[in-house]
Amino acid sequence: MATVELRFSALPEHVRTARLVAAAVARRAGVDEAVLDEVRLAVGEACTRAVGLHQSAGISAPVRVSLIEEEKLFSIEVGDEAPHTVPGDTSPGAHGGADGADVETEEDEMGLAVISGLVDDVEVTAGENGGLIRMSWPTTPPATLVP
Repeated sequence: MATVELRFSALPEHVRTARLVAAAVARRAGVDEAVLDEVRLAVGEACTRAVGLHQSAGISAPVRVSLIEEEKLFSIEVGDEAPHTVPGDTSPGAHGGADGADVETEEDEMGLAVISGLVDDVEVTAGENGGLIRMSWPTTPPATLVP
């Protein structure tokens, strides 16, 4: 199992780099060419979401991206360190109590919906210590040349 790890400051200008690296590693891992645009878009959406969460929470820790090549599977994990609330939590302070937090929640849900539309195999976990989006695509082994 080969893994490439990328960490970048939570700045929007670094999302493009993460997309390009993810597409290059996916191509090398054997992800079908027709799916590479989906990989790029999904990684861009997940990284943009993580950057936004870090910025809105004032977190200076980097966004984490792991590109994992397994047998017949390529996975990407995008992690953040922003505290997440449980959906439907209406306890005081659960969303900061500001109207802006409701807008952020809607944007977060929209981003997750876009990712779910792009990736068939996606798993989202979140807690008070951060969140993780894991996306996977099938790979095909490289063709071997027979003399």
